[in-house]
Amino acid sequence: MAASGAQYNYVVTAHKPSNVNLSATGNFTSPTELNLIVAKCNRLVIYTLTPDGLQPVLDTPIYGRIATLELFRTTGAEKDSLCLTTERWKFCVLEYDADTRELTTKAMGDLQDRIGKPVDSGQVAHIDPNKKMVGLHLYDGLFKVIPIDSKGLLKEAFNIRLEELQVIDLQFLYVEKEKNPTILVLYQDPKEMRHLKTYEINIADKDLQPGPWQQQGVELGATTIIPVPLPLGGALLIGEQTITHLNGDKSDTKTIPMGPTVIRAWGKIDDDGSRFLLGSHFGKLYVLVLEHDGSKVLGLKLEVLGQTSCATTISYLDSGVVFVGSSFGDSQLIKLHADKDDNGSYLEVLETFTNLGPIQDFCVVDLERQGQGQVVTCSGTLKDGSLRVVRNGIGINEQAQVELPGIKGLWNLRDSYESEFDKFLVQSFIGETRVLEIADEELGETEMDGFEHAAQTIWCGNVKGDCLVQVTEKSVRLVSASMKSLVQEWSPGGTDRVTLAAGNVEQVVVATGSRALVYLEVKDGKIVEVARTTCSQEISCLNVHPLGVGREREPSAMVAVGMWDMSVHTMRIPSLESLSFENLGGEVIPRSLLFATLEGVDYLLCALGDGHLFSFNIDSNTGALWDRKKVSLGTQPMTLSRFTSKGCTHVFAASDRPTVIYSNNKKLLFSNVNLKEVTQMSPFNSEDFADSLAISTESGLTIGTIDDIQKLHIRTVPLGEQPRRIVHQEMARAFCVCTIKVTFDEAGEDVDEHFVKLIDDQTFEVLSALKLKDWENACSMSTCQFSDDTTQYLVVGTAIALPHESEPTEGRVLVFEVAERKLRLVAEKEVKGAAYTLKAFNGKLLVGVNSKIELLRLAESETGGKELTTECVHRGHILVLYLESRGDFILVGDLMRSMSLLTYKSVDGQMEELAHDFNANWMTSISILDDDTYIGAENHFNLFTLRKNTDATTDEDRARLEVVGEFHLGDLVNRFRQGSLVMRAGEAESSTIPTLIFGTVNGVIGIIASLPKEDYDLMLKVQGALNQVIKGVGGLRHEDWRSFQNERVTTGRPSKGFLDGDLIESFLDLRRDKMEEVARAVGVSADELSKRVEELQRLH
Repeated sequence: MAASGAQYNYVVTAHKPSNVNLSATGNFTSPTELNLIVAKCNRLVIYTLTPDGLQPVLDTPIYGRIATLELFRTTGAEKDSLCLTTERWKFCVLEYDADTRELTTKAMGDLQDRIGKPVDSGQVAHIDPNKKMVGLHLYDGLFKVIPIDSKGLLKEAFNIRLEELQVIDLQFLYVEKEKNPTILVLYQDPKEMRHLKTYEINIADKDLQPGPWQQQGVELGATTIIPVPLPLGGALLIGEQTITHLNGDKSDTKTIPMGPTVIRAWGKIDDDGSRFLLGSHFGKLYVLVLEHDGSKVLGLKLEVLGQTSCATTISYLDSGVVFVGSSFGDSQLIKLHADKDDNGSYLEVLETFTNLGPIQDFCVVDLERQGQGQVVTCSGTLKDGSLRVVRNGIGINEQAQVELPGIKGLWNLRDSYESEFDKFLVQSFIGETRVLEIADEELGETEMDGFEHAAQTIWCGNVKGDCLVQVTEKSVRLVSASMKSLVQEWSPGGTDRVTLAAGNVEQVVVATGSRALVYLEVKDGKIVEVARTTCSQEISCLNVHPLGVGREREPSAMVAVGMWDMSVHTMRIPSLESLSFENLGGEVIPRSLLFATLEGVDYLLCALGDGHLFSFNIDSNTGALWDRKKVSLGTQPMTLSRFTSKGCTHVFAASDRPTVIYSNNKKLLFSNVNLKEVTQMSPFNSEDFADSLAISTESGLTIGTIDDIQKLHIRTVPLGEQPRRIVHQEMARAFCVCTIKVTFDEAGEDVDEHFVKLIDDQTFEVLSALKLKDWENACSMSTCQFSDDTTQYLVVGTAIALPHESEPTEGRVLVFEVAERKLRLVAEKEVKGAAYTLKAFNGKLLVGVNSKIELLRLAESETGGKELTTECVHRGHILVLYLESRGDFILVGDLMRSMSLLTYKSVDGQMEELAHDFNANWMTSISILDDDTYIGAENHFNLFTLRKNTDATTDEDRARLEVVGEFHLGDLVNRFRQGSLVMRAGEAESSTIPTLIFGTVNGVIGIIASLPKEDYDLMLKVQGALNQVIKGVGGLRHEDWRSFQNERVTTGRPSKGFLDGDLIESFLDLRRDKMEEVARAVGVSADELSKRVEELQRLH
């Protein structure tokens, strides 16, 4: 049987994890820099604190879900090391190498024990304050110790029995250097009472000894221990109603009450531990002050500072600046002030870090009707809930438009050299030049005296000496900016014509039809010919932009020349002697060259006539070129130009697929612009249109500002309540969203209210809201068209979740119609359980209710209205959480029984099971890839694909869904949806590849693409070769990370049927020599391989 593409899947993340789980501060990259280190699921991000905020230094994937991270400094070291552990019980100690800008591994190891029950409350790993050991609590009843010797090296680990089986929290206490390391354990006994106990750890005897103190019976809601540094010592115990400071001496125990609240995060402000920041589950930020006399705590004081995102982690940086990391909403950088603002808050938000997590649901829509999918997510929890509109590429916000077809060139001019703002926009056409002037926010055509208007302009610009230069094929004209009159004219002589020109503020280089290259100096109101040389080939493009940061208004030391023999040369100015030469190969001539300095790195960019772009690093003194890279950005000739946005320089590549080239972390990145074809672009920074771009297309001219420069554009629609389900109602041009609003009653207890809301899909205003009954939760939602009825209905499935019931016994299915942009209830049906999932099915409706599936249809009721009636039922599941269908086939995702396939027999009106997966998987989402192949995600962060055995010979084999793919994603998928994030270009091969989008708890938006077998086989080789070249941080192996592991498969099975797109696409970031190494191992040329990987990259 021929293998279908759906068996071979490419998994890649379009939006990286953005949930912040952990953070730490210290001097990690250098002894003088203060760093913030943030863990986002399986990514480690390192920032440096600068006066302008947080600057990213490194963002690197870790081959594991980061479980703990802590910075520590061993004796004699100048900077901190980072100790981290992963959820699969690996640990490593990392240091930063400033020369290579990479992480180096100082120690690594495996902490897994063959027996033992992993802790439920999450791994604990701490470093004793005196740096004598790392203490870890990974399995119930065991405490693992990794001793650290006096040189800072890690010794062999050992386990110690811990009597307390149900540990709530565990921390090292601060003790004098000569004493044994001491731990404080908060635990729960079998009667659900909570207690505190200390132990001393004797490294020599590898044993625990009873510690200096213990405390029987603490607050039942106690969750967190905060150790307090010496000389105060002891620890703070944070409960839900009290905060206590304990130090063994009962008479010195200090307690203060607080209103019922759950403290989720804490951060130390002062090194002596006299002030701590506490973050509550509703986003309140408190400061806890320990009043003391230098050796003893005299009292505690708690004060509310203000409202932040719901904090998961709090890191105090410096001088009142605090990082609040959140896995419930956006993370924030805030500043604490001594005085309240008008809202009674002591906080000011300096910077917000967008977080899509947790994505509970999403839908794919094409709101702009451009053939490009946008993802609208239900993101965040509680008060941080929001809808996020995520689209690929950079948008241009139009401010003015003029119909002017046929523009061949665009330049911005200031009315005087010293002026800050642009005043004129020069457009060149075949045989003529026009000038637009901006006055009173209006663009109007004007004549520029001194300019040759009856000729096509080749280059134009402001030059020193308060003049303008216009280059036409006949001459170079120097025009006074103030008088608008011709000052001097230079012509190439004889019948020679100027074919190309490039210039800056005091230099113009022209190429003529006789292959002459002429260097002119234009300053002090004069044009002086300085040098000329004759080239061996026709010249195809030129550039003399000055290199370097802030050198826009200075001359250039060299000129770049592209020739018809597919070569690029750099020549010294003024002598025009050759500095370096690069043969591009191929058969396509270079069409546009640009010197650009991005993030302090000098580049020479060269665009070809077929939409390919070469990038070189260039030495601004010697002109030497290196690190040649080639990417494909379009299919038509490309024009390169520079612009600035928010103080950074970027490059615009105008072609049939306009692209912005920008630098991030010293790497060149490419982001498509959401415009059709662009022929020319010029920056246009006038008083009325600040920081704008003038963009010409086939039909006209647009002036607009550009969105933030990034790969994905995310718009946030705050709801102030948690969205759980979303569908788009096409006819009504609206989204329907189920939300949970949490309020507090008089006693401080939280009360949930559930709503169904209709929200306009353009303005996002709420058009209609319906509150559900008390205790009624919205579980599922779908649009549905019933047989013999053209109306598009909206169906919501609910559950009545009463506090004393372990599983709901009643719920409702509500059918709404959207009339005049309001929700109107048409029919409702009570069901005996929770309506966990709904699916429109051939003019009827499938509902998963607890352990059964019901097929409903909408019929006329006796009273003249509509009613839902049950056609048939399928029983025998545990909990039916997910339903998908294709034709007459129904795919069921069960709470713990993996997936099963049913078919509906319309003749006898029954559903019957065809096959199921015999493995036990706890499902979190399912989807159908093709008629015979199904994909599922389960609660151990794995993906797997199943295949229907249609060709099997026995009934038993036919009843089994065969596992054909397994892959560890490392994140919990909440929803799969068919669709794509990118505009599909007709002729590209990638446009035929089917894609599935998924959203996860950590805020990842990912793509799963089903590849043809030959592509899959090639990329499997690439993945293997990359693993030889790219070594995982901390010695962690990619093969281990992607292996399928859960309760049944504890050792991990190698992944199959899936490719790791993130790893494969990192090929494009490698140095040239590394690329060659991978290409050799695969047996394809490096350029061919780059092209194949770029095609895959275009899927997102």
